[in-house]
Amino acid sequence: MMNVAATDPKRRALGKGLDSLLPRAHAPIPSANEPEGGRPREIPLDQIDPNPFQTRSQMNEEQLAELAASITANGVVQPVLVRPLMNGRFQLIAGERRWRASQQAGKATIPAILRQVSDEQAMEITIVENLQRADLNAMEQARAFDRLSREFHMTQEQMAIRTGKDRATVANFLRLLRLPASVQARVESGELSFGHARTLLAFEHAEEIEKAAQRIGALSLSVRQTENYVQGLLHPEKAKKKDAKPEPPIDPNVREVQERLQRALGLKVHIEDHNGRGKVIIEYGRLEDFDAILEQLAGE
Repeated sequence: MMNVAATDPKRRALGKGLDSLLPRAHAPIPSANEPEGGRPREIPLDQIDPNPFQTRSQMNEEQLAELAASITANGVVQPVLVRPLMNGRFQLIAGERRWRASQQAGKATIPAILRQVSDEQAMEITIVENLQRADLNAMEQARAFDRLSREFHMTQEQMAIRTGKDRATVANFLRLLRLPASVQARVESGELSFGHARTLLAFEHAEEIEKAAQRIGALSLSVRQTENYVQGLLHPEKAKKKDAKPEPPIDPNVREVQERLQRALGLKVHIEDHNGRGKVIIEYGRLEDFDAILEQLAGE
């Protein structure tokens, strides 16, 4: 069987990026009970502080409850990642869902792997872990990349390499921060997708973006429909020309027959003729009209 992880370059990039952020050098750990070789150890939950670099602002409570039930029954299968602090406590780096679910499950300890990492490495690990699990919505990813740029002075190219994404993708996420706060909230709630949001950036003014976003949400437009809608607003003259298809001229003889049928049936009739071949379309609005057509055609 082919190993998917070995053949997918993006998965390789993410895996390599995560490994590079987890230094396994002989870093001093302030604990005499730390097992050698980076093996997990049980750490009291109340000695672990939350991750200050967490990029995920929302967490599905139903999924969290399901994980808590699983932990109650089977324990924590995958250890969390923490780093030791100078005050003897620990700071969570990766595994916040497992940490919170363990608290809900009433566990006293959780298996954890200790690593000595810098603030920059801790934040990068957090972003990569969440990106690998597709846990972040578009706005959370945008803010995470923005934080890497502002606080750690990373270029878009550097961020792309670390996260396994294309540089253009990173740039598109960062552009989402130009959206008005109300529209960002719609993206974060899932009402608008990344594709919707990126399309709205074609507008220059916040009022235009907000008005279009409301319309898109009200009509539940797809991304393709949104693109057409936005282009129609930006270039109404092109949309008008595209929609205004000239009616082909009707042969006088065909028109006469069409009118005779309409008078005879009392219904709207349209004849499409192309060099002696075509079709007759009879429109009806009630079942009684349809029955009347059948009677006349059948000679009843």
